Amino acid sequence: MLLRGRRRPIPLLAAAVLFISVISIYEVYSLHGLHFSRKSFTKNAFWPWSKYQNGTFSSSDQGHTDTAPGSLIPELANISTTHTILLSASRPDRRYFPIIFDSVAASNPNIIPHPRQADTWIIVAQQHHDPQKDEFRYAEIACTAQFTDGALRCIDPPSALPIASTSGPHCTGDLEYVSNNDGPHDARVFYGPAAPYTVYGSNSAYTCFGQWMQDLRFLVDWGTAPVVDWGFRTARDLQRPAPYHPMEKNWFPFWDSHGQIYIHHDLSPQRVFSKLPMDGDSAVQDLGSFARPSDDFCMAKYMPTTKRSSESIHQATNSLLVTLCARADRACRVDKTNTYIMTLFQHKTFDAYHSVYEPYLMLFRQDPPFDIRAISKKPFWINGRGRPGEKRPSYLPLSLADPWNQTEMFYATSISWKSREQTYHGYKDDVLFIAFGIEDEQSAGIDIVAEDLMQDLGFCDDRRAC
Repeated sequence: MLLRGRRRPIPLLAAAVLFISVISIYEVYSLHGLHFSRKSFTKNAFWPWSKYQNGTFSSSDQGHTDTAPGSLIPELANISTTHTILLSASRPDRRYFPIIFDSVAASNPNIIPHPRQADTWIIVAQQHHDPQKDEFRYAEIACTAQFTDGALRCIDPPSALPIASTSGPHCTGDLEYVSNNDGPHDARVFYGPAAPYTVYGSNSAYTCFGQWMQDLRFLVDWGTAPVVDWGFRTARDLQRPAPYHPMEKNWFPFWDSHGQIYIHHDLSPQRVFSKLPMDGDSAVQDLGSFARPSDDFCMAKYMPTTKRSSESIHQATNSLLVTLCARADRACRVDKTNTYIMTLFQHKTFDAYHSVYEPYLMLFRQDPPFDIRAISKKPFWINGRGRPGEKRPSYLPLSLADPWNQTEMFYATSISWKSREQTYHGYKDDVLFIAFGIEDEQSAGIDIVAEDLMQDLGFCDDRRAC
């Protein structure tokens, strides 16, 4: 997987000095949930990779010893009153697993089944930035991976996806330094109904920092079988209904029952989504307005509230299609009353220089008006996450005497079916992966039965399918 595309010339020393000055001023600067701060642009200064060079997490990093599978975990009894606990479907300790990119530090991971090899997956993540090598260069790395010694590990050396650099005219004023960005950010890698894709952030022709989409098969070794081009052989600069945010992030595609692609742009303060024009140039319409009367009622009833300026709602993962009855049930029939698009979103808080994300499930119809059908009543707790007061990050600019009662930061980035036989659609008894970053330092994942995400769902019409 060799890098394609031309790199822009390395900025002059004066530009680098200006960049460092700006990010010093904007230490915790954030626009629409996308942080271009010292922590995100020069993150590697805090990377404790020496602890994980052997490819394992120590018991102190992994947390506590759990009881036998299927039993209530006593130490999580208090957590279960506020969260829905997710337990691994395969690990004896029922915990999450590390994702190891050889000796390369990476976060914000993605997992999809390998197209040809059994019990093998393709993993992709953001390589941790090294400002000593190139102040503005970023990369998404990928490899073929298998489970060994309790972790999902590369079995070949990870290499950068050959994603070309982009530029645009909209990074001005306080965001002028973002024009120096070289490479993709925070990619999501996922299957659609017929092909795998990636959506990532990069400089845009429509706003300062936009969202791009490309067929993953043209970025990795997908084998010798003929590849049908679905219109994303090269990356497309995605559009949204106006107005644009200066920094766009976390858009996800979804497909209706006829195979038409739509892009979900915003969830809060209200949903914004649009039909993706295949010509790439047509203006797009906000279709969220057609679902708004129903959505407003459902979101007022179940959506987590944001009462403080330090709280916000963020889109998080890609989408999948799920049927809410069991594949093993002969009476189960896929229809519009039991099959929905699902995605995870997150409630974010930011206190004491530290972010905490709480993930929730949202289900919405696969066909117009794509209205929301259900939202989790409680956030999910991935087994192994540090509880309140535990695992205080060492990178925070706080003294040891400062109180600490926050939980460990887990950030969900992608969901995928575990089986190589599945792409976009699955059933409630199928196993899926949730991939996530930990404190912007580690990559990890957990395999769960899809039905586990359906616990404590609040249905908008108070009816349950299957």
